[in-house]
Amino acid sequence: MNNLIKIFAAACVIFTATSCNNSTEKSTEATDSVVVDHKLGKTVVYGQPTKIVVFDIGSMETLNELGVKPVGIPKNFTPDHLSSLKDDSQIADAGGLMEPNFEKINSLAPDLIVISPRQERFYDEFIKIAPTIFIDIDPENYMSSFEKNTLLLAQLTGHDQEAKEKVQAAKAKLKQAQEQLKAHEENALIALHNNGRLSVYGVGSRFGFIHGELGIKPAAQNLEEATHGQKVSNEFIVETNPDYLFIVDRNEAVKGKGADRSEIENELIQQTKAYKNKHIIYLNPQVWYLSGGGITSTNLMIDEVVNALNKG
Repeated sequence: MNNLIKIFAAACVIFTATSCNNSTEKSTEATDSVVVDHKLGKTVVYGQPTKIVVFDIGSMETLNELGVKPVGIPKNFTPDHLSSLKDDSQIADAGGLMEPNFEKINSLAPDLIVISPRQERFYDEFIKIAPTIFIDIDPENYMSSFEKNTLLLAQLTGHDQEAKEKVQAAKAKLKQAQEQLKAHEENALIALHNNGRLSVYGVGSRFGFIHGELGIKPAAQNLEEATHGQKVSNEFIVETNPDYLFIVDRNEAVKGKGADRSEIENELIQQTKAYKNKHIIYLNPQVWYLSGGGITSTNLMIDEVVNALNKG
């Protein structure tokens, strides 16, 4: 009987120790998490994600710059400056920007999904698969939201110091560009070309980086700040008569085939100062339309505008 009591007591000790160990592990896991507060809700990200599906192109750039390889991306919409990811056979095609492949995403068993406004309506589907965070850029406060997003992704993946250095480098690059562009008194109009139609964008718009961060004067005031811009006619552009006309060709970004530039630069557009002075600038649509907000595209955007104006 005494032996039975001893065995029972020993078992209780073992059970108690095991329970304590399990409790400690759960407590550690609970503290090793980050609560991400974003537009679509609050997402708890546990541990350090290693299997990440990324739909936001800017985030894809930033993770790539930090040496973090995703397990899934929308390959058909991945820009050329991320061709190393597009061509990587170890990275799965997670579907289109507007049509995610949920079956494929689920099969990847991700521990984090990063989406952008283009996938906002699918948020409830994504969170059934894995913790999902929504990343967006505030066009009225581009650099501050760029920094916030970059440091968040770095925090989640354990690359804080490297990210801080890259953010500081981008801010220094921007400051240098602002100094260079101070000498330019010319104004500019930014237009998106889509199947023969034009929409213009001003301060605070998705392409407002040119005005808000680089300091180029807008040729038109009080434009609508809608996501898809303000639809205008060729006559509007002639009346505005910008010194510089920046064109973003949506078809080239989405379909890989740009518009006939002679159609864009028609008889009416040829009346503008921008045309006469050879100041119609076709921006890289993969950077400005598909991407933006990431480390790579932010640096490319600065370079492209500075180089364009310095040539003029």
